[in-house]
Amino acid sequence: MKRRGLLAGTVAAAGVAMTAGLSSPAQAATTSVTEPDRFPAGRPLLIRGATVITMDRARGILPDTDVLVVRDKIKAVGRKLSAAHGATIIEARGALLIPGFVDTHRHMWQSALRGAGADWTLTNYLTAMGMLPPLFRPEDIYAGNYLGMVDAVADGVTTVLDWSHGSVTPAHADAAVDALMAVPGRARWAYGRFPLDLSWVTSGEVDRIREARFSSDDQLVTMQLALHAPSDSVGDAAWRYAVEHDVPVNSHVGFFGAASDSDVRRLVENKFLSPSTTLAHATAMSDDSYRLIADSGAFVSLSAESDLNMGQGYPPTGVVRRFGIPISLSVDSLLGWSGDMFSNMRAILSAERGLVHLRAHERGEMVASLDLRAADVLRYATLGGAEALGMADRIGSITPGKLADLVLLRQDTPSMTPVNNPIGHLVFHAGRGDIDTVVVNGRVLKHRGELIGVNLPRARRLAEATQDHLVSSIGEEAWRNLIDPPRP
Repeated sequence: MKRRGLLAGTVAAAGVAMTAGLSSPAQAATTSVTEPDRFPAGRPLLIRGATVITMDRARGILPDTDVLVVRDKIKAVGRKLSAAHGATIIEARGALLIPGFVDTHRHMWQSALRGAGADWTLTNYLTAMGMLPPLFRPEDIYAGNYLGMVDAVADGVTTVLDWSHGSVTPAHADAAVDALMAVPGRARWAYGRFPLDLSWVTSGEVDRIREARFSSDDQLVTMQLALHAPSDSVGDAAWRYAVEHDVPVNSHVGFFGAASDSDVRRLVENKFLSPSTTLAHATAMSDDSYRLIADSGAFVSLSAESDLNMGQGYPPTGVVRRFGIPISLSVDSLLGWSGDMFSNMRAILSAERGLVHLRAHERGEMVASLDLRAADVLRYATLGGAEALGMADRIGSITPGKLADLVLLRQDTPSMTPVNNPIGHLVFHAGRGDIDTVVVNGRVLKHRGELIGVNLPRARRLAEATQDHLVSSIGEEAWRNLIDPPRP
């Protein structure tokens, strides 16, 4: 059973000489899909005249500013910078330039199931996860992760944490890592498994893959663990391994109906929570749990679209802010929800502001001034994610000396004209279609809206093969019933 669509086959040619502008692709000639020679490795890059939203507290928002990239790092930020010898110049006057988005919790292996869970509750999800994961072969994990990385790069998510609980065997784990390393984006592979039994962590498998695949912290793909909250001595041993080996952990905590408060208490009592721990979702818990999390220095990763639609719990943005817990954002899964951070920033703002207004109206009052601002959620989606991954010294802001992970927004679309409030405009008016250029580690991977050196046709072929395999394995009728569960 084959499902096929149109492929984007062309991309705008470069501008005059070594200058690449932001003009509409319709106004330029076209050439092949991948043009790595337009931005040769090692050649300096100068982005000229942008409005730079640095996310650097000391620099703020800088209009009409240049950013010079040399090799993998931001060399300078300022006005009228001299182009390094042989630099490629992107003329960006009036465009918005931001640090790349950082997603701290995404199940990349599920990318080939994009949209299948659009109408799922958490109950529907758990039913599907009892049926589908046993059907995933290592090549299907590869396909999901490969597509997930291509998708992230295209959407300006320059760093993504892959919560890899589909890696149920060493072969699946190796396939997941192979796919992440095959696409030149930045990723943190969080090794996990679907069963709640955590005995695999101390079996030697984690040691094997750490030694074989993750010898350096300077790689584009680095490693940590994705662990469920411990419920027994075996789980405690797994978390203790992470602490003793200084391996960061991302954990699902705080689902409605689950014993989330007892999970947090167990983590705290065993001294498993620390600033190297990120708790995904973190909904539906008591104030005591949030207080314990705050005292530990752990981060939370908020997934508003997923939580609101599936019912894990209402996004706890307000209470998390009240206790001073550091926040990052995440997509969770492409099973039903957006893969871009624009949608997730808006979901966080809308959910929290709507709740604040509702509570005020219930008291017969009106909200006079908003506490949660667009600048807050943009920080969560960039520097906040970098902090959660322990990478804020390297990514998350446009600061000289940091790695060059950058996203440039077009200035010539109706939705991007005029820009009166750069951050507010970015959060509420921009979208994935407005992304002109994406730079990861100093390498241009997207320009004029087209991917460069990233194989989208291959990603599609692999994902379609996985889709065909799953449908043929469970049957057409079962697939239809899975995607469209009965109404109440």
